[in-house]
Order: sequence, then structure tokens, then C-alpha cells
Amino acid sequence: MEHNIYIYILVAAAVSCLIRVLPLTLIRGKIKNPLIRSFLYYVPYVTLAVMTFPAIISAPQVPIAGILALAAGIFAAWKGMNMVGIAVLCCAVVFLCETAAVYFL
Repeated sequence: MEHNIYIYILVAAAVSCLIRVLPLTLIRGKIKNPLIRSFLYYVPYVTLAVMTFPAIISAPQVPIAGILALAAGIFAAWKGMNMVGIAVLCCAVVFLCETAAVYFL
């Protein structure tokens, strides 16, 4: 049985297109159901969290550095710091934790 990569690419493109086009063609009016609206409102945030959370824990050399950076980022966001400031803060926390781990471990 011979495998043709172009058939795989074509099937993947068709499935990807259907996933994007079907909701646009089937749902024409405004969604009025509050449950569905609230679900769709939070989908981007949940997707971002699911993609980034494992990287936060596994990317640093010392896993506790990622956990501490996450805690610092959540606290800073809660206090109203902007996204650039939170990113710099989290990077600094990871850097300091990993530097301290080199000297103390």
C-alpha cells in the first residue's frame, strides 16, 4: 500500500476548512442563549491557559521557578499591572530563582 502525502494534505485542509466554515454557514443569526454566549466568551482564555500552563512549569530549569513566576504574575495582574510589566516581572522571577538555585544547590 503506497502512501501519498498529497492526499493526506488535501484531507487535512478539507477538515480544517470544514471546521471553520460550517459554524459560519449554519449559525446565521446572533446567539441569544446566555449559556452558549458565556461559554463562547471564555473559550479563547481557556485555550490560552491550556496551551501556556504546561510551558510555565516545564520551561525553566528549576520547576519551582515557574510556579513562583506564575504566582507573581497572577498577583501583579490582580493589582492592575499591564501585560508587559507582568512579562518582565515573571522573567525576572525565573531568572532570580534559577540564579539562586545555581549558587545554593
